[in-house]
Amino acid sequence: MNGGPAVIGIAEWWPILPVGAAAAIVSALVIRLIRPHLLKHALAKPNARSSHRLPTPQGAGIAVVAATLVVAGAVLGGRAPAALFGATLFIAALGFADDLKPVPVLPRLLLQAIAVGAIVFASPAELRIASVVPFWIERGLLVLAGLWFVNLVNFMDGLDWMTVAEVVPVTAALAILGAQGDLPLPAVIVTAGLCGAMIGFAPFNRPVASIFLGDVGSLPIGLLVGWSLLQLAWQHHLAAALLLPLYYLADATVTLLRRMMRREPFWVAHRSHFYQRATDNGFGVTHVVGEVFVLNVVLALLAAASIRAGSFVLEAALLALGAAAVALVMVHFSRTRGVKTA
Repeated sequence: MNGGPAVIGIAEWWPILPVGAAAAIVSALVIRLIRPHLLKHALAKPNARSSHRLPTPQGAGIAVVAATLVVAGAVLGGRAPAALFGATLFIAALGFADDLKPVPVLPRLLLQAIAVGAIVFASPAELRIASVVPFWIERGLLVLAGLWFVNLVNFMDGLDWMTVAEVVPVTAALAILGAQGDLPLPAVIVTAGLCGAMIGFAPFNRPVASIFLGDVGSLPIGLLVGWSLLQLAWQHHLAAALLLPLYYLADATVTLLRRMMRREPFWVAHRSHFYQRATDNGFGVTHVVGEVFVLNVVLALLAAASIRAGSFVLEAALLALGAAAVALVMVHFSRTRGVKTA
């Protein structure tokens, strides 16, 4: 996606906290402003696959995305990645349309692929993950991977605070790693802004949520996080880029494969994800998201360690350790608990 700018130096870390704080304030203020309108026009009504019981407004993603782009754009100025910002607005508009009236699967995927492709193919040609792979094949695979990542973030946004428990530690880790010189400046500012915007959203989404992100939030958040992880991979930190979102990757991918093997209509909304099965098995919402949050902190520490590892063998070992931690949590979620916790 858009690389090119110099990597941030440790002396330039100071904008991270103000950017996050500003985005948090803007996000919270905009949510308060738009919630009455969303109550009238964008209610998510509960159904058999829902985790909520009462009609709840959706569309807080408008505030999260606006806060991220406005604050990051103001700080970056001319260094803001135009393709990323444009694609984020495009996919947010698609998500909002889908929130109001469901968009058919194929047109939705095609439009998402256009947004992801615009970012991938606007990136400098010298940015490579595997130079032995032909350029066009690698970029094509990146578009498919980006499309999957955008959708898996959308799939996993099915529980109060779940996306907060994922995005806050991942973006905070990316911003901190960037402050240490492991990411280009635009990625540092964007991740700091997104982290702050999600923190501003968190009080409104705490169980029982008074508002949801909606597709207008989950789709562009997936795009922004995916772009940031790609920046990390392009800095030759592939293990770290896989470790940070590993729980989301594993839960969504394993669930998809299981549904395909059972010949279920995998494109239809369902309650088969491990975090959803956990609530059905007696785990409380705060318990589930708490475990996911702690797991993501552990994965962030492993990702940081992999960057400093200095050898492929150690990076692989840390990735395997992260995969084992994710597997333990998923198995834990699959087991029935006697008494439902908070």
